[in-house]
Amino acid sequence: MFKIAANLSHLWPELPYLDRFEAAAEAGFEGVEVLFPYDMPAKDTQRALLRSGLPMVLMNAPPPNYTGGPRGFAAVPEAQDRFRFDLRRALRYCDALHVPMLHIMTGAAEGQHAREVLIENLSWAVQNIPEGLTLTLEPLNAIDMPGYFLGDYDLAADILQEIDAPNLGLQFDTYHAQTIHGDCLAVFDAHKDIIRHIQIGDAPGRCVPGTGEIDFARFFEVLKDSGYDRWVSAEYTPTLQTEDSLGWMQMSQK
Repeated sequence: MFKIAANLSHLWPELPYLDRFEAAAEAGFEGVEVLFPYDMPAKDTQRALLRSGLPMVLMNAPPPNYTGGPRGFAAVPEAQDRFRFDLRRALRYCDALHVPMLHIMTGAAEGQHAREVLIENLSWAVQNIPEGLTLTLEPLNAIDMPGYFLGDYDLAADILQEIDAPNLGLQFDTYHAQTIHGDCLAVFDAHKDIIRHIQIGDAPGRCVPGTGEIDFARFFEVLKDSGYDRWVSAEYTPTLQTEDSLGWMQMSQK
């Protein structure tokens, strides 16, 4: 059976960051993820995790660029030094917070050269990360992330197959899969064997699961039938108080 985590970069926006951990535990979540925990000293997040009793299961790399620059450099030509520098900082946070999965953002790029750069960077990364850490790739839709290199699940699967590393896998997001391909269930079925982490949000607009286009009752059935037993993280935008948006959790347990 899969495990349910809360994405604290999206849920409980009505609470201060450090209070969201205990709120997630009280709501019945088994873990949390934070997209960019770099704003807060790692020790403060460590204390919040200890108080809540929850593990942090995933975060993003690279750290945000506060000068308005791009998010991600893994596929950007001439940015290999920046990619490696940022990855080392992210790894320090992973170690401090005991995070087992790190999503690598590719950044804005296009073409064959960008693909070659991404493969070169990831091939270096999988050989230089600690044992027990898994890197993930996540396709992002062009509406939210125009120009982002990795905008297609088939492209992601091809790159993962070419690198063929046990510590690198696919991050599947229902919202992005639905927005990119129009049928997130078909995308899941096509790529379920390489999925290492799942995030859920409905489409359009990353709305509350069960309020948009996606048949989440069916999705959870398919997930259980597939034998997926890793994390499913709630990454959506609550319209009211977060507690009022959690009805989908009962659906996921049926």
